[in-house]
Amino acid sequence: MCTVRVSRLETDFNIKLQYRHFPLHPETPAEGLSLEALFAGRNIDLESVQLEMQQRMAHEGLPYGARTMTYNSRRAQELAKWAEQERGDHAIHNALYQAYFVDNVNLAEINSLVGLATRLGLSAVDARDALTTGRFRDAVDADWDRSRALGITSVPTFVTKNRGLVGARSYEELAAFLESFGVTPRTPPASSTGSSQT
Repeated sequence: MCTVRVSRLETDFNIKLQYRHFPLHPETPAEGLSLEALFAGRNIDLESVQLEMQQRMAHEGLPYGARTMTYNSRRAQELAKWAEQERGDHAIHNALYQAYFVDNVNLAEINSLVGLATRLGLSAVDARDALTTGRFRDAVDADWDRSRALGITSVPTFVTKNRGLVGARSYEELAAFLESFGVTPRTPPASSTGSSQT
């Protein structure tokens, strides 16, 4: 959700972004679970929540579809570890966002994930191999263990020097968080050079 702000932070500050994966509803079956079933008995108005999410995403300049399902993201996390290694960037995370939050793709399905990888110019054969052999299982397990050790219970959580800032935050809040740990902006900040980044 904070993709635009995080990209701006990478431009304005001398930081190296690392995505760490989190076990959000790891009990979700491979076929997925309806949002009604996920939130059953919690007195949550799903229609209002969906509308709020659409408005928040629109404010960020991000698309957001009419989600009805949640899917197990474990395989997607393993694919992301592999794709980051292959490409050397974080493009897979934007592709996964689009697939999950806009297109309602089941991220537990290997064929869907392989399709995402090929759209990024990655090898379908290598993507399928990474997913079916579990080569990145240990890397994701390590992320999950680290999340638990840090007491992370929701996403997004921004962590630096083992301290976290939870939730979708404004650029200013994220910048202040970094600065509170001695991370200084580049001089001059790239986002103040006349470009109109949001």
